Amino acid sequence: MSTGYANGGASTTKKTIKNWQPRHFSARWDIDEWIDILRNRANDLVLNDAVGSAIINTLTTGTIGSGLKLFPRIKADELGMTQDAARLWSRKVKREFNLWALNQNACDFLRRNNFFELQAVAFRAMLSGGDCFVLFKRRAPEKLMPYSLRIQLLDAQRISNPSHGIGNQVEMVLGDNRIVRGIEVDKNGSLVAIHVANKIFNEPNLLQPDIHWQRVLWHGRLSGVPNLLHICKDQTPDQFRGVPVIAPVIEAMKQLSRYSDAELSASIIRSLFAIFFTQSNTNWDLNQVSGQQVDSDAEDAAKNFKIGSPSVMNLPRGIDVKSIDSSNSQSVFAEYTAAFLKNICAAVNLPAEVVMKTFNASYSASRAALLQAEDEFKSRRAAFVNDFCKPIYEQFLTEAIALGRIDAPGFFDDPIKHQAYLNADWLSQRNNVLDPTKEVSAAILRINNGLSTREIEVANLSGRDFDDIKDNLENNFSETPGGSLQ
Repeated sequence: MSTGYANGGASTTKKTIKNWQPRHFSARWDIDEWIDILRNRANDLVLNDAVGSAIINTLTTGTIGSGLKLFPRIKADELGMTQDAARLWSRKVKREFNLWALNQNACDFLRRNNFFELQAVAFRAMLSGGDCFVLFKRRAPEKLMPYSLRIQLLDAQRISNPSHGIGNQVEMVLGDNRIVRGIEVDKNGSLVAIHVANKIFNEPNLLQPDIHWQRVLWHGRLSGVPNLLHICKDQTPDQFRGVPVIAPVIEAMKQLSRYSDAELSASIIRSLFAIFFTQSNTNWDLNQVSGQQVDSDAEDAAKNFKIGSPSVMNLPRGIDVKSIDSSNSQSVFAEYTAAFLKNICAAVNLPAEVVMKTFNASYSASRAALLQAEDEFKSRRAAFVNDFCKPIYEQFLTEAIALGRIDAPGFFDDPIKHQAYLNADWLSQRNNVLDPTKEVSAAILRINNGLSTREIEVANLSGRDFDDIKDNLENNFSETPGGSLQ
């Protein structure tokens, strides 16, 4: 007797599902075996498909915006500091961090982007390629830049197994360790190193015809400090490489793209007014059949016939004109694509209204869609802060304290104090504000009822620092006779 799941999803006798026998393997098979195909197809959709590009742009703008700004929030009670002293310390650290972060020559190893621009680049690379790698590098300090820390982003496809001419393997053995898609792990599965190629495998690069790899340890041998970061959102246990965010809907997006292209081509054809010349007299032929006498005047008249402004034209004898019926149209195109887009957007946990930027419903419905999207943005923002922002900030603050530019007693000695100094918020300006008046009123209510702080609300609404705005306001009021700031 079949009981429980055997009568439903596990049934092997029901006609509807008895031939449905999928198998689920480990991440070694599901991801590592097929990541190249997934990554190539996903990148093609992101570059050449409107929906794929819209999904990546929406997630990047909603999560990163103009950049996640640092707001140090050290734990004054654990450090034996007063709140005023902690506030002054935080403001000094922020000035030092911005000195480094806002300078693209000092932040980016390639000298192309500042720290906040690198956030968007790394996040987009993670979404479209599945993951992104960050290297910590050093350059000699300069007169106006005391910090040596530099950041270099690596394309996910450059992290691969050293093939030595035997093809891009999925997994290989290196002594007691093994390398899985460029990530070296020990016998326990712990991360050891990555193998970075000078170019993407099989890329036709004329400047670098030969490919070679460099082994980069995950942590320093003596210091234990990370040498690199892996920006990735794990979905399964035993996962080494990431999966593009649109991987579950690659097939659906490609089919929808083909359908849209076909409908666009059909619409273009329907927009043309095509005509055919028919003849009832066989004494001449437009194709000039060999052996027949052609009436050159009649042929020229037919060839030079043009559709223009209203006019009366005489056709050659025996020539008639027939037009193609172009009234046929696909009236279900909009409804079909809208329904399909909802399924695709739901798979990436975003409302279709937000992805396609179409808010045709009521204010309440539009706000609900934006709030639902904000939940996804918050989740991804928190993961990105933990994977990217916090480790880089720790490296920066460590160097600043070691150089003596920041005073932090106990930072290198006490792990509790170490974390207390590193405590910080990473906030970005909100982009999804439908009614600024209502948003500001809600922020005031949260502040007055102790549910939030002025610093957080100012950062969320404008992306600026509350202390900077306060200083500007105080300066403005001090210049006004009798002015005061409450």
